[in-house]
Amino acid sequence: MITLADARRVIAAGEEKARAIGQPMNIAVVDHGGNLVAHVRMDGAWIGSVDISINKAWTSRAFDITTKDLAENSQSGDQFFGIHASNHGRVMIFAGGIPLKRGGQVVGAVGVSGGSGKQDHEVAEAASAAF
Repeated sequence: MITLADARRVIAAGEEKARAIGQPMNIAVVDHGGNLVAHVRMDGAWIGSVDISINKAWTSRAFDITTKDLAENSQSGDQFFGIHASNHGRVMIFAGGIPLKRGGQVVGAVGVSGGSGKQDHEVAEAASAAF
């Protein structure tokens, strides 16, 4: 289970990393069922990245994989090619989503959007480490 306190801690760590790299971000945390627990749009973060951050978190939980790894396996000719068209287009296939684990079990995920893929993943890693 992911509590609101857990989600706030994850988001705070993500915000700290985003400030350190100078890139405002949208950061979302979902629970085991992929339901949104909390989201923040930092001042100056793109409005268009709100849904993307939420969907990155959902994708990471839905498939229990980082969206970075899913992206690498969804290129033309790879095993998950076309997956982004599933689930009514909700599946995100670029970096920034990371499953959150407790006791070896996936209990939710964090999704980050607002910078380059590298920046999004870097902030998501910092956020997930706080879990």
